[in-house]
Amino acid sequence: MKPFIVAASLSILLIGCGDGNLSEPEYAMPGSEGTIRMAERLQVLAESVDPMLDEQLNMARLRLFNDQEPPPVPEAMILRQGAIAQEMMNAGLTGPALEQFLLIRQILIDAQAEPMPGFRRSLDEYTGIALFRRGLELACPVGRLRRTRSSELVRAYPCWPEVPPSVPHPVSDSARVVLERGVIWQGALLEQDPDNLRAQWILNLTMMALGEWPDRVHSDYRIPRSSLTGSGELERFRNVATEVGLDAVSISGGGIVDDFNGDGFLDVMASSRGLFDQLRYFESDGAERFVERTSQVGLEGLVGGLNIVQADYDNDGDPDVLVLRGGWLVQGFPNSLLRNDGGTFSDVTYEAGIYSEHPTQTGSWADFDGDGWLDLFVGNESRDGAMHRSELFRNKGDGTFEEIADLVGLDIAQFVKGVDWGDYDNDGRPDLYVSVLRGSNLLFHNAGADTVGNWHFDNVTEKAGVAGPFHSFPTWFWDFDNDGHLDLFAAGYQAQTADIVREYVGEKHEAELPRLYRNLADGTFEDVTAPRGLDRIMYAMGSNFGDVDNDGWLDLFVGTGDPDFRQLMPNRMFRNKSGHFEEVTGAGGFGALDKGHGVSFADIDNDGDTDVHIVLGGANEGDLSPNALYENPGSDHRFIVLTLVGQKANRSGLGARISITVEDGEGIRTIHRVVGTGGSFGANPVRQEIGLGPALRVINVDIRWPGSGTVDLLHGLELDRAYQVTEGTGRADSLERISMRLGR
Repeated sequence: MKPFIVAASLSILLIGCGDGNLSEPEYAMPGSEGTIRMAERLQVLAESVDPMLDEQLNMARLRLFNDQEPPPVPEAMILRQGAIAQEMMNAGLTGPALEQFLLIRQILIDAQAEPMPGFRRSLDEYTGIALFRRGLELACPVGRLRRTRSSELVRAYPCWPEVPPSVPHPVSDSARVVLERGVIWQGALLEQDPDNLRAQWILNLTMMALGEWPDRVHSDYRIPRSSLTGSGELERFRNVATEVGLDAVSISGGGIVDDFNGDGFLDVMASSRGLFDQLRYFESDGAERFVERTSQVGLEGLVGGLNIVQADYDNDGDPDVLVLRGGWLVQGFPNSLLRNDGGTFSDVTYEAGIYSEHPTQTGSWADFDGDGWLDLFVGNESRDGAMHRSELFRNKGDGTFEEIADLVGLDIAQFVKGVDWGDYDNDGRPDLYVSVLRGSNLLFHNAGADTVGNWHFDNVTEKAGVAGPFHSFPTWFWDFDNDGHLDLFAAGYQAQTADIVREYVGEKHEAELPRLYRNLADGTFEDVTAPRGLDRIMYAMGSNFGDVDNDGWLDLFVGTGDPDFRQLMPNRMFRNKSGHFEEVTGAGGFGALDKGHGVSFADIDNDGDTDVHIVLGGANEGDLSPNALYENPGSDHRFIVLTLVGQKANRSGLGARISITVEDGEGIRTIHRVVGTGGSFGANPVRQEIGLGPALRVINVDIRWPGSGTVDLLHGLELDRAYQVTEGTGRADSLERISMRLGR
């Protein structure tokens, strides 16, 4: 048997949707010495990664496969060619991969044998998903390209249907031919096995793409619309990312929405986990669009980053950025601390004393010792005998940090996927929650300092009852029930496509569910996941919370996904109705199949309601998606925006507790918030955009500052206004707020 010829396929250019922002900047800011040093180190590390240890370096793996001598045994040859075809698809070479899958299948038919049990079934699944993806790649408008390390290689991404679909989109003749072939393919798989839930799901999705769902799907295989839509009501949001210049294309990464240059308008920073993918910065023009200014602000050469978070660590009034790298890799990578000086950035990782090389994607800021300076906890990933202990960097107040995790009882060597600080017992000291993949989550109580000034954390996980879920990913503290006590959310991360189909049709499944823990105000928590309506499959990577309807209750969005191309699950939105959650995925138009990562809730156009920005794309090099910006259609609810300025407390007031008492038509109510940037994967603005529901007036605003213990009680604040509150003044200064007209 001759080896299949695949080398020629690698030169094929698949033109499709991609990144339209490829023009070079008019000028570039010279990188700082620290930025240049970090960029050079990242280049060396990226080029040294063994592709066989990083399953997402697909093009490099494909070259290695092609360089290998073909095995002499026919069975081994078929297995190798199947692996090559799968790698081609992972790399974004869907068309050539499909040809290879079909060729292998014909060989198996001719030979009337398969090299190992289950190979034929797996091959048929990959062939079916390749047909679906290729049809959707052809459905994309042509001409928008993605810049890659190899500029000659242009890869397409699919134009996924919404789940459930709204208005059908026209499909080109070429796309229709391939999608119709996919219909036949999935139908054949269901004839062979009527219980093939993955085939059932892909069949429904294909019909959605063709604009012929649900009528053309046989009743035996049709997914109920009511299951896909959810029970809640919400006016539909519109994805305006392309119109406003935020449809950057990448694989999985993090996102931050915040005012980086201090002009009163929110800007966007987005990363990508690709080892050679540039960190990107988009600045608001204050009118209707965002302009990429990556090079102009000194970020050129800073690549990679599965997650990014912001905090004003140097108390100078502008948000600095931490880039987290190496998540899911065995090899360690350095994080980057980017000091923001009025809208330009310098990498100060080395000089700040936080340089280390570990695989990670999660970190969180808080002033754990109450000295007015923000400290940093980084959750590293230990696995397979490779110990990468988590780190606690104490801010020394002079621009540098010292690592003290083992000295304070935070010697953690687990596969950490999410971390968050929160003062769950209201004692004025932030506590720490750690989300672990394949293990018990951990809650550490901040016990304070002893008589000689040594701080210590106690592991109270068992006592508090917050160990689950066993497979966990994004997490956060939040007051979901508005009782003044911080509750906990931890998303599950174990599911199959078959599980979500079973959920949709009301059957039992084996997916890991999230956990919603209600704070009982006695040091313990109660699992209220099911009674509060969150016993739903949330195969969450990126996730965050915010108030999309300005009713004063915090909602949540879940970005779903898995590196496996066969795993296709819609992102999901849940609306908080007075402490009970209703799914509004379909009603709000959030059910994209693009794999979701960094999520930001932010009033990005300053019009008084919360929009949602999402960094999209899978882990593999060919699993590309353009980022999304869902514009809020608005509501008649009222709001207030508060920007805090600490004096004794940290400058941005991170960790401050805000209680707003309002009067509405039904009486008096209090809305509680804690200043922060949201969950562990995605970042909201530090300024607090707080919905007040149908409020008639603000009675008072109570602010309790972290560390210092200062209390400011404010009166006379107006509805639908933005204010700056300086610690200890007892005064709120009105801020000018100019709204944008996004893309119009």
